[in-house]
Order: sequence, then structure tokens, then C-alpha cells
Amino acid sequence: MDGIEGSDGALSGVTRRTALGSTAAIASSLMLLDGEVEAASVKAPPSDMALDIVPVVNGRATPVTIDPRTSLLDLLRERLGLTGAKKGCDHGQCGACTVHVDGRRVASCLTLAAKSDGRQVTTIEGLADGDRLHPMQQAFIDHDALQCGYCTPGQIMAAVACVREGNAATRPSIREYMSGNLCRCGAYVGIVAAIEDVVAKGRQA
Repeated sequence: MDGIEGSDGALSGVTRRTALGSTAAIASSLMLLDGEVEAASVKAPPSDMALDIVPVVNGRATPVTIDPRTSLLDLLRERLGLTGAKKGCDHGQCGACTVHVDGRRVASCLTLAAKSDGRQVTTIEGLADGDRLHPMQQAFIDHDALQCGYCTPGQIMAAVACVREGNAATRPSIREYMSGNLCRCGAYVGIVAAIEDVVAKGRQA
């Protein structure tokens, strides 16, 4: 039967098809309204919310005006052109975005750029001394501690911090304190060997 029977036994003229169509139309309207509300809620902040900061990036004071919501990773990559730190998971779980702030490693995707004001920020671009590679960079090359290279900048920054923190005395310790940096290519053996080499030769700067 196409129609719906009323209490008097007559067909009301409403079919399943029209009922479903009406329901779908209402749902679509609600979704569009939801989208409009969401779009309104994420509008750029007024210009008076702009924030002036002066992080010291790789030894150079760098005045910049930012949106207070900007992550340190986006500041480095999108505003300062320092693309060594990679955007991997964007949730602080892969370590590809590792940089140093005042000598301590941080996940720059989870760190607000505003917190870097007046602080020392070191990226992979700031490790080498001109054309002379940092000992850890050289060790990664010597031990084939990379394949695709996407995670390598973060791995090297974490490795440098691992040694400076005094957590590279044993192989298990290295593995534990490097566990926040993932390598999808599986170059872990080379990474551990590179760190051990730097420690053994006392080459850490």
C-alpha cells in the first residue's frame, strides 16, 4: 500500500517515499545550519588580538606578529620558512616536529608559538656550523640511520637532547628516551648506533 490510512479508513496521501524525502530535507537543513554556526565560531580573531613576539630562532632574534593560536611548528614552517621540522601526526605522537626550546626538546606541533617569546628556539637548520655538520648529523649519515628522511630532523633533534640529558648511557636507555620519535621505515638500529657512536667518541657539542 502506497498511502497511510487515516482513522476514518481513507488514505492520507502520504507515502513512504515522501515521508523519507521530507526527513532527509530536514536533516540536510540542520546540517547546513550547523556548518554556518561552526564557521562563525572559527572566524579569525580581531586584529587587536594579534600578538607581537620575539623568539630567538637559531641564535637570531626574530620579531613576528602572530595569531595567539599559532603553533610553534606553524610559525617555523609557514612564517619563517624553516621546514626541517615536519608536520607528521599534528598530535604530538610521532616526534617529527621535535625542536629545542631553551635546550629542551619539545613537540612543536603542541607548543604555542606565543610561549617562545624571548626564548631560544633551535631547529635542525641551526645545528650545523656553516658547512660543518653537527656530530649527530654526521653520525646519522655514517650509520645509515635514515631511509625516506621524513622523520630524520626530529630524530636528530631528539637524539641530541637524549645525549645532553644524560640518557644515552645504555642501549635500553637510548631506546626508551627515543621512543617518542617514530620511524615508519624502521631505521631504529641505525639511529641507536649513531647515538652510541656520538657518545663513545665524545663528539657531542
